[in-house]
Amino acid sequence: MCPGERNGGKVFVNVSPAVSDYQPLAEAMRPKSLEEFVGQSHLIRPGSALREALTQGHVHSMVLWGPPGTGKTTLARMVAHYCDARFQVLSAVTAGIKDVREVVAEADALPGKLVLFVDEVHRFNKAQQDGFLPHVEDGTLVLIGATTENPAFELNNALLSRLRVYVLRALSREDLQSLLERVLSDCDRGLGRLNLTMSDYGRDCLLAAADGDARRLLNFLEIGSQFATITSDGHELSDEVLPEVIGTPLRRFDKGGDLFYDQISALHKSMRGTDPDAVLYWFARMIDGGCDPRYIARRAIRMASEDVGNADPRALSLTLDAAQTYERLGSPEGELAIAQALVYLACAPKSNAVYKGLNAATKAAQDTGTQEVPMHLRNAPTRLARELGHGEGYRYAHDEPEAYATGETYLPEGLAGQRFYHPADRGLEIKIGEKLERLRNQLSKNRNDG
Repeated sequence: MCPGERNGGKVFVNVSPAVSDYQPLAEAMRPKSLEEFVGQSHLIRPGSALREALTQGHVHSMVLWGPPGTGKTTLARMVAHYCDARFQVLSAVTAGIKDVREVVAEADALPGKLVLFVDEVHRFNKAQQDGFLPHVEDGTLVLIGATTENPAFELNNALLSRLRVYVLRALSREDLQSLLERVLSDCDRGLGRLNLTMSDYGRDCLLAAADGDARRLLNFLEIGSQFATITSDGHELSDEVLPEVIGTPLRRFDKGGDLFYDQISALHKSMRGTDPDAVLYWFARMIDGGCDPRYIARRAIRMASEDVGNADPRALSLTLDAAQTYERLGSPEGELAIAQALVYLACAPKSNAVYKGLNAATKAAQDTGTQEVPMHLRNAPTRLARELGHGEGYRYAHDEPEAYATGETYLPEGLAGQRFYHPADRGLEIKIGEKLERLRNQLSKNRNDG
């Protein structure tokens, strides 16, 4: 617990600074040295080229490319600090050529180096980017651009050739955990004066919701401190208020009433249960009640994917054709095409393997955060991308026997070996399952032979 004023055995801490003194937590916790910097060890570890340049005071123009909340602005500030240079910021969202000229004029008039940090540099158009060229070349200023977009696509080749590109990565869970602990223990800049506690579950939720973004984590913590309850030892962020802190998806608003949705539910479940008679009854009931046939046609398209799937891939095409037929014919003639599609769906073999697989994959994506795309799978349309190793080692499946690259990996490293799609033993998926099993057995055989 941080020091505070004691009165009758209780500790009172002023946690509400004057408005004029207020700083967002993300700004207050901004690192002041490389030792405080969280993440990006590949760029700033001892012995790295960038760290050596900074510690020796050698500054150069660069582009910092990475997702939000990875330290681009902070790193730019550190470049200026370690090189004893003035630091000036422009936002490409609001700045224009006039602003650039004013910065250049100031750089010419004042002694010493100037580091110009341009946030969202990819938003500058070609003419604006070209305006930097002579001043970067003659050393009038050191340009540091920050972007979340691929600079090979968003920056002019002429400008890009004069800048060193540094790639920043989303923070790992360990990085975020380290930042979390620092914030909770720092009494001067962080939340240490609150003695804020939370459950292991709460910590896990915050780290997962941050998804590699330090700023997002700090914002969550700042909001969480406002929802925290006072305890005898300090403050507690309970699990119950986490949805208020993190935010929850908007819930669907039911416009049609229970009866309408009960009927469409009955129609859908009758189809799933292979009862064409019940399907026709509920379809007729809804049409007679004034339901728009287009709604039912759209629902049938969903049924084709969700409940029939690859057991009969023709079902999706047939339902799409039925919807189009209704658009051409209208009511009542077009309703027959929708009824035909519904009966076909009811009688078709059923498989929700793709539906379940997508749900499982979605959960994995949410639970594991932003997994890096393996280098051999990355797009490599430019020289920069190739120099960064994009696409290196990729095996073109069409050049392999049966157009199958045995042993090749396509999932991120953290999900290697995961299976989301399990074909059903019905309809066409019987054949699909047999093929996948045969190809997987081929890999096992090759391993055993080796």
